[in-house]
Amino acid sequence: MKPFEKKVWLATPTMHGEELEYVTEAYKTNWMSTVGENINEVERIAAEKSEKKYAVGLSCCTAALHFAVKHAGEVLYGKPAISHGALEGKRVFCSDMTFDATLNPVVYEGGIPVFIDTEAESWNMDPVALEKAFEIYPEVKLVVCAELYGFPGRIDLIKGICEKHGALLIEDAAEAMGATLFGRQCGSFGDYSAISYNGNKIITGSAGGCLLTDDIEVANKVRKWSTQSRENAPWYQHEEVGYNYRMSNVVAGVVRGQYPHLEEHIAQKKAIYLRYREGFKGLPVQMNPIVEGTEPNYWLSCMIIDEAAMCKQVRSDSEALYVKEAGKTCPTEILETLAKYNAEGRPIWKPMHMQPMYRMHAFITREGDGRAKTNAYIAGGAKGKDGMPLDIGMDIFHRGLCLPSDNKMTEAEQDAVIEIVKGCFK
Repeated sequence: MKPFEKKVWLATPTMHGEELEYVTEAYKTNWMSTVGENINEVERIAAEKSEKKYAVGLSCCTAALHFAVKHAGEVLYGKPAISHGALEGKRVFCSDMTFDATLNPVVYEGGIPVFIDTEAESWNMDPVALEKAFEIYPEVKLVVCAELYGFPGRIDLIKGICEKHGALLIEDAAEAMGATLFGRQCGSFGDYSAISYNGNKIITGSAGGCLLTDDIEVANKVRKWSTQSRENAPWYQHEEVGYNYRMSNVVAGVVRGQYPHLEEHIAQKKAIYLRYREGFKGLPVQMNPIVEGTEPNYWLSCMIIDEAAMCKQVRSDSEALYVKEAGKTCPTEILETLAKYNAEGRPIWKPMHMQPMYRMHAFITREGDGRAKTNAYIAGGAKGKDGMPLDIGMDIFHRGLCLPSDNKMTEAEQDAVIEIVKGCFK
């Protein structure tokens, strides 16, 4: 098989034409700053689509998460001194297997992330491990939960556990816009929620995000913070720290033109997932799990290799090695082979408790303190009482990868990708 002439990407923007019309409108009317009709419309549509009352357009999803964390911290612990963050010295329960943008805002505000293990059934935060975490740290009052790859977990159970313990929930729905649980939109479960319009998301503005809330006071406070916290005075008057986080009306024009195509993109991504699932029948692999009652947005199609079909693979912080075995493979071999054929894959998110900067932070599994469990897993793949790996997130990272999922990939290109993956098992 020859390499692809044009690169087969993991996920890229898909433009339709309306985007340019709204960007041109911003240009012609000279609304090129952080106010304008495009922003107003994006906020209206985002709130409506996500089943929240209010949306605030911001420069990126990380900004939305930052303001969610900041506001939650002030609600829970009071307004801090200017030199301190809103969570100074407070523990916060965070998803473990995610992109670090989910929890960086916790650190911005002086909080201490405590990582909650992943459940094998959904690849999302494990509600059982979260309940165990509250037993160990009953003082915690904030949970930050991400929904991975557009395949929701039981965010309803996470929300119920938070309510039981008097904790607020921040829902990071950056990857899950348009996905549902029991017919309810991802992004509607959190006390605060965040969505992303980053360049490779299900719809895009090249950048941008929204904070979602049902509280008008939260929306107003976030709008104020996002424009440098300027007070209502004839001059530039400031009583608290502000940020330059507002969405551009130009970026909003792209997002506005993308929203009518959200369901179309989801349908295309679903078709890609189903073709992979059909094409891999007979291989010792499993695709992203679909939890009963959920309808994913299928943003990225991923797979994990059955443990018995894994060849030997080791990873340092920056390198990976494997030993080829007949009939077996590993993520490193598959990703390197895809790259050789000019196709882009990606490792599964490396869990946060494995990251150099967070290795000393607490990590909670459904059996309790996860540090001993992680060490046992590294030593010999030890299993828990239920026969599952003691460290679910580490196990998924070890055996998993993201497949090319671009919705402009042709069926012929995807068939070729499937054959490339199959070849790795020979």
